[in-house]
Amino acid sequence: MNVKDGAAHLRALDKDREVYLDGELITRVADHPAFASACRSAAALYDFQASPENVERMTFETGTGRRANRAWQMPRSYTELVARREALTAWAELHAGFLGRSPDHLASSIAGQAIGIEVFERHGKRHARALRDYYAYARDNDLYLTYVIINPQGDRSKAWGEQESEEMTMRVVDEDSGGVTVRGAKMLGTGSVMAEEILVANLQPLKPGEERFAISFALPLDAPGLKVLSRKSYEASAVSAWDNPLSHRFDENDSVVYFDDVKVPWERIFVCGDTDMCRAQFHDTPGHVFQNYQSQIRLVVKLKFLLAVARRVAETIGTARMPPVMGQLGEMASEVAAVEGLLYGMESAGGMIGDHYVPNASMMYAAQVQTQALYPRLIDGIRSLAGGTLIMLPSSAADLDNPDIAPLIERTQVSSRPGEGAAERMALMKLAWDAVGSEFAGRHTQYEMFYAGAKFVTTAHCFRRYDWAGADRILEGLMAGNEGPGEP
Repeated sequence: MNVKDGAAHLRALDKDREVYLDGELITRVADHPAFASACRSAAALYDFQASPENVERMTFETGTGRRANRAWQMPRSYTELVARREALTAWAELHAGFLGRSPDHLASSIAGQAIGIEVFERHGKRHARALRDYYAYARDNDLYLTYVIINPQGDRSKAWGEQESEEMTMRVVDEDSGGVTVRGAKMLGTGSVMAEEILVANLQPLKPGEERFAISFALPLDAPGLKVLSRKSYEASAVSAWDNPLSHRFDENDSVVYFDDVKVPWERIFVCGDTDMCRAQFHDTPGHVFQNYQSQIRLVVKLKFLLAVARRVAETIGTARMPPVMGQLGEMASEVAAVEGLLYGMESAGGMIGDHYVPNASMMYAAQVQTQALYPRLIDGIRSLAGGTLIMLPSSAADLDNPDIAPLIERTQVSSRPGEGAAERMALMKLAWDAVGSEFAGRHTQYEMFYAGAKFVTTAHCFRRYDWAGADRILEGLMAGNEGPGEP
């Protein structure tokens, strides 16, 4: 069917890279014990879409004889948007929403930017052509992209150009007829070890005078001079897939990406030298809406998974039928259902931009604000339901193979669910701990609270995109019917 599968993705990763972890240079990420399972998890997404029973649901015909994941599809109707969401949901269910930068995230962003191609046209014909051509190239090859769109924090009391080191923030240091040369760092590079190419841009505002930082482009992750500085690998320290079922498979990694005099050709440059265009790339096109709509699709799956964990933990320890626990589970369920309702609402309240149907931005940003607070609250809820059960676990699956202590484990690791013994209880609780209490889990709580920005950023989006005029019409209509002073 000419659809990308897992083997094709792993072949694409089989290239020399500069990835640094624990002082070691890693050139082949897919074979390294710190990254191999995550790379295989990414490959499994493509195997899923390429299976004959899933091809129609997961992919669409690009018009070139190839099919690509529906994340690349620019929907022309509500029906196509829903079909697209159903495909993205199916992918998210394979990783329970724990791959925050799965391939559909950046595909959604680029597709949204391509819908708003006229914004790039105003910036310059060459840059618009570069974006249009890159969308087609990435779509037709069903690329796994990641991005770095935030500058290193440094001293936050100073502007980007006022930092102690000029080498900190990536900027343009040279330009010629072939392109530009960039030097410095960007973050956070989530998923960069699993991806094929990287989009570099500026989501944070730039001001006049910061034109040397105002550039957006895309490059392969094996581009000369591109260095990936990885954080600690949770996969590397995972005992086993049984003991660490999430961190063993879904540690997508985060990285600072340093550009050591990297040459970028003009045909890959989408924005150059225009500080306001860096903002417009995301916010004047549907790019920001589409990428965060995808995030909400993924997050709904993740919240439903955590809700199922919460109930299963209560059932296992025998508290699920207690009225206070039922009430707590019901409260958690109502919050998750409300977020899912916002997802459907942003689709049904969407509208046309040119020839394409786009989700409602106001409802999407409202969902972001709500889930920023909901995620840590849901994690705390599971912790309170579990109590001490998450810290009374045996050390690993190996304990069950020790004849001296296996009987003791059977006596102490008791499940109230019929037919379940110590092994089943341990498997669930280890999964729960990996989701709410491990170092991997802590990173995910931080990620879901801040991936869309600090709270003042997401609430500002809500303020800007809310239909204040519609609300004011109600107010004005009522005030117009009020009796004047002194009237009977």
